[in-house]
Amino acid sequence: MADQPTAILIGPPGAGKTTIGKRLAKALRVQFIDVDAEIVRRQGRSIGDIFTHDGEPRFRQIEEDVVADVVAHQSGVISLGGGAILSQRTRELLTEYQVVYLELTVDEGIKRTVGSGRPLLAGDDPAEKYRALLAYRAPIYRDLATIRVSTVGRAPASVVRQVQRRLKDTSPGRVRRGPWPKLPAVLRSPAGKNRTE
Repeated sequence: MADQPTAILIGPPGAGKTTIGKRLAKALRVQFIDVDAEIVRRQGRSIGDIFTHDGEPRFRQIEEDVVADVVAHQSGVISLGGGAILSQRTRELLTEYQVVYLELTVDEGIKRTVGSGRPLLAGDDPAEKYRALLAYRAPIYRDLATIRVSTVGRAPASVVRQVQRRLKDTSPGRVRRGPWPKLPAVLRSPAGKNRTE
């Protein structure tokens, strides 16, 4: 049986979860697993393709299953997709681990992501979708986090050093309060299904 994860990274699109995760894993001399990349590997197709052909509900089901499997069987640093925390099963799972929330401002997030081709930011006003997405998710990210670190205006190496220091001083797991805010209309499909990353 694998050791438990050293840290699980969460945060909105553009927060730097993959970049920081790789560097943190290297600094800690542990493996790094990106759940989005793991989904692509297991499915043999891109996340955009899954969204387009199977729909978001099916993607979320796949994501939830992969997160549970990876967390149960892998050690090291694990990076979750921005919307993974929308799953109640995943939120409950995270209560047992060190969860690092990589924060950024709305303006910085828009600058980093608009035009990036992310499926859930497609449409006439991706900036407005990002604002709604972050407003909805930020309380959930904060509630799940045992560690919060801003990535705005900071070099990845600086962020990694702060996360390393905080990991030494913080105990894993905590009580999550919930319930969380209602999904804003801009992030719902016409059928009422969630439209999140």
